[in-house]
Amino acid sequence: MRRRGFDLRRPGRRRWLSSGWIWFLLIGLGSLLFLLLVTTQEKTPRSRPLIVQNSFTSSFPGDLNVTDELLNPLSVTRQLLDQISLAKTYLVISKENNNLEFARELGGQVRNCQSLLATAATRGYPLSVEESEATIRGMALLLYQAQQLHYDGAITITKMKGQLQTLEEKSKLETDKSSKFGQIAAEELPKSLYCLGIKLTMEWFKNLHRYRRAVEARTSSEKLRNNNLYHYCIFSDNILAASVVVNSTVTNSKHPDLLVFHVVTDEVNYTPMRAWFSMNKFQDATIEVQKFEDFTWLNASYVPILKQLKESDTQSFYFSGKGNSKTPIKFRNPKYLSMLNHLRFYMPEVFPALHKVVFLDDDVVVQKDLSELFSINLNGNVIGAVETCMETFHRFHKYLNFSHPLIKAHFDPDDCGWAFGMNVIDLREWKKKNVTGNYHYWQERNVDHTLWKLGTLPPGLLAFYGMVERLDAKWHVLGLGYKEVEQSAIKEGAVLHYNGNMKPWLKIGMEKYKILWDKYVDYSHPLLQRCFVH
Repeated sequence: MRRRGFDLRRPGRRRWLSSGWIWFLLIGLGSLLFLLLVTTQEKTPRSRPLIVQNSFTSSFPGDLNVTDELLNPLSVTRQLLDQISLAKTYLVISKENNNLEFARELGGQVRNCQSLLATAATRGYPLSVEESEATIRGMALLLYQAQQLHYDGAITITKMKGQLQTLEEKSKLETDKSSKFGQIAAEELPKSLYCLGIKLTMEWFKNLHRYRRAVEARTSSEKLRNNNLYHYCIFSDNILAASVVVNSTVTNSKHPDLLVFHVVTDEVNYTPMRAWFSMNKFQDATIEVQKFEDFTWLNASYVPILKQLKESDTQSFYFSGKGNSKTPIKFRNPKYLSMLNHLRFYMPEVFPALHKVVFLDDDVVVQKDLSELFSINLNGNVIGAVETCMETFHRFHKYLNFSHPLIKAHFDPDDCGWAFGMNVIDLREWKKKNVTGNYHYWQERNVDHTLWKLGTLPPGLLAFYGMVERLDAKWHVLGLGYKEVEQSAIKEGAVLHYNGNMKPWLKIGMEKYKILWDKYVDYSHPLLQRCFVH
């Protein structure tokens, strides 16, 4: 009898129990997840709206984040200002469309933004994202709603153009004010320098005999007329500035005993200038101090600028303040009539015994030995100078009026300009080519200020035309008084020039360049201690 094979299949009841157990497990897990989800939502706090909902923002779609572009954490203040500007435009338009309720809400939000900015300005540090997010978002909601009102695009553009024009006018007005105040600050004599002059004058008269003997011994020195030495001339009414020029030149010289400085000042500063250079030693350098009032040849019959000073039109232009209001204040600065500025055109008369000199402005600092300048071949030219025509605004058309037929007929507007401030001058060639006569010719034709407006550089470009030898740019680095200068140029420069309004002895001077000037001032000097807070 054949036996029945084994049935390897599970009984039906076992299959049902196994399947039921699996479904039971899945249902249990699902219920647990549902309970966890409900519990989490109940524990999560509901976020409060960032602004009070009103009739205009209640209909705003909550899933649209309009502040994504506005909420930039790097420029919160700028975002607020931009929002305020746009809101003011919509404010005007909404009033014109008689939408007064919306205008009221928009005006209130503008005041909120302004209040936040005022708080930041008062406390002295910028707004954070956290404290300004609600305000920015609230304004963004209203601006979005303003867009939904579909105001006429042409009206909106017109209003925004009007606001832009107003802002441009305000910007121009503030720029003009800044220029005027900067000019006034540059012209003002700091109290510390005024104090120094007074103290030096008192010191001079306290020790009159001692200082006078020192000066007489110095002025009788043969070195003043020895053409084998290195002669430098400085025309200045600033005692400390002239001292820095002398000190920096001597400090960086290989042979300070061969240096001779000829300082020319005015009557007011003559005594304190002599006192300063008498009581302070600048190694073995020779220093002569003169005043231009002692030059008998300097009179109105010979010097055009002195003759012009006697004319009523010139006096009115520079001193009355009634000139053309369109003429910038810097063009009416009386300092441009100072003989200390114009003496540079009378070098042979000031130094009749000398053959070659180096002219230094009183707003320079010397960093290198300058003796090599005296051996430079000028190739028959009168003056050696660094050209400044690397950029178009330093060419002749920048300084001269080429609409005038006399200028147009004699000069090329694209000719290179050059700089006063550090110049090598051959006085023998000067006399041969009558540079002073050229200067007189052009100065007499500019009585009405139609050839050029101000300064000594424009007449210098004319007087020395065709007689300038170009020097390497390293000899004279310009711009430290008004712009950023490349560090490599400063490092390599022999003479650094603080041309511009931001002189290193003024509070408005550029701090990072002041240190180059300050290191040649001995602030431990007793008189400086009394007058300077440094």
